[in-house]
Amino acid sequence: MIEDSPVLGRVAGLQRSGGGVPKLPIERTAVHLTGMEGDWQRNRKFHGGPDRALCLYSLELLDALVREGHPAGAGKMGENVTISGIDWRLMQPGRRVRIGRVLAELTAFAAPCRNIAGAFRQHDFTRVSEKLHPGWSRVYARVVRDGEIAVGDVVELELQLQP
Repeated sequence: MIEDSPVLGRVAGLQRSGGGVPKLPIERTAVHLTGMEGDWQRNRKFHGGPDRALCLYSLELLDALVREGHPAGAGKMGENVTISGIDWRLMQPGRRVRIGRVLAELTAFAAPCRNIAGAFRQHDFTRVSEKLHPGWSRVYARVVRDGEIAVGDVVELELQLQP
């Protein structure tokens, strides 16, 4: 692989809610600088806002959590966009990702909280803590260019970090 070549994946799922979890599946949506249309977070101090407009997670990691015995599934951890086909360890803050027509920049790993405990065996939501289990965290993103996204859209992760 060439160092600057993007890593390709697909949108495996889109989820939103009027507040809280689980976020429910949808097929397509508009994404604005403030986040996914129709999506809302109850606690805006820790969730949402321009630097946390989207929350992304890996379909392959969700499947691995289920194999471990967790009742995890798309949207149960509050993620808006479930992505397949990308090595999640590459999803690092500072990288840009194109999701359909949307351009986003990864801003931070999402710290797990008790609100997502229902997605885990024995309510151990720390299973997706970046500090305890590197490479397993959800990732927040800022929207750089808004647009529409749909299940099945191509996802392109740029390997070059932004300055």
